[in-house]
Amino acid sequence: MSLPRLPRRSVLPGLTALCLGAICAFPATAEAHAILLASVPPAGGNVPAGAGTLQLRFNSRIDHARSRLTLVRPDHPETRLAIDPGTNDEVLEAHLDLPSGPCTVRWQVLAVDGHITRGDVAFTVLPATGR
Repeated sequence: MSLPRLPRRSVLPGLTALCLGAICAFPATAEAHAILLASVPPAGGNVPAGAGTLQLRFNSRIDHARSRLTLVRPDHPETRLAIDPGTNDEVLEAHLDLPSGPCTVRWQVLAVDGHITRGDVAFTVLPATGR
């Protein structure tokens, strides 16, 4: 005894509709992480030694209280930087005194959607020129 054959139906249209529905239902997941848009000093840039301001601008709001900035120099241990609370929601800013040499700022931010993003910005601090 053989079973009757059912007509073949492709599952592809149904699967495609399901995927499109999920994408439309959750559009915020496409913007899930805070992405670094710009920095001062810029990555790979040069800045003079001395007092300066570090500024990182992101594409979305970030939680200042749960974000971190760390200055890394090859000849010294890492130094955690105090984040200026007076900046807008998309910017982290810190004031620091930079000695000459290569430096890296290691950042970690918590976007308001709950995702953590990390990265580095490397730059060179040039010796101060005497006047």
